[in-house]
Amino acid sequence: MSEDEFETPEIWDEYEWERFLQQQDKNTEKYFGLLEKFIDHPDRDKMIASEMGWESFDEFQDEEWEEDATSLCEEEMKAAEGQEESEGDFDEFAQSPIYQDTLKLHAWINAWLDRDASLKDHPEAVRLATRSAVCGAKLAAALCGDDETELGMTIAYLKRGLKAANDALEAGARLAADEKMTPRQRGALNRLLFKVRDRIVDLMSEYRAEWRKRYGSH
Repeated sequence: MSEDEFETPEIWDEYEWERFLQQQDKNTEKYFGLLEKFIDHPDRDKMIASEMGWESFDEFQDEEWEEDATSLCEEEMKAAEGQEESEGDFDEFAQSPIYQDTLKLHAWINAWLDRDASLKDHPEAVRLATRSAVCGAKLAAALCGDDETELGMTIAYLKRGLKAANDALEAGARLAADEKMTPRQRGALNRLLFKVRDRIVDLMSEYRAEWRKRYGSH
């Protein structure tokens, strides 16, 4: 699937956003794989650009580079001007119940890991910590927007948060099976994770209802 396929329609639903995000994941994985492969090569940047299908640096004239640099500077200035507004969006998200629940989850996991140094190298313990953190990050991406944020994008990020929460639950189950987590600890973890998970499901229902209200079902 080429990136050109994502230029239409003007308003995407959750499934179109999900395909777009999956494609970006693949591109990111490919880029870092190439970076690792060519890290010490003198023509690294050109080789990566060629493999990624980007235009070679040599194809640009000096005037075009200057225009690009000017454009990037202008974008940075606009981003800096909008930073205060973005921080306000995050402050609002930080007051939400679901964010508070993710903080409790992260605090519990960190305290659990701190009690046993060997857990920090256990693959399922690492998976539990990272997937719970990913869950919080996806929720922030979904909910730190404004009234102009696309509903489809919000739902797609919520779905990614839900998957991360489910992955964390699976990691907890495997840790319990390996006797790295007591039944009481697993019960506490599950309560925290299911609380976050249930809030995500409720939010997805609300945003889907709003989508149907605005655009109908299709």
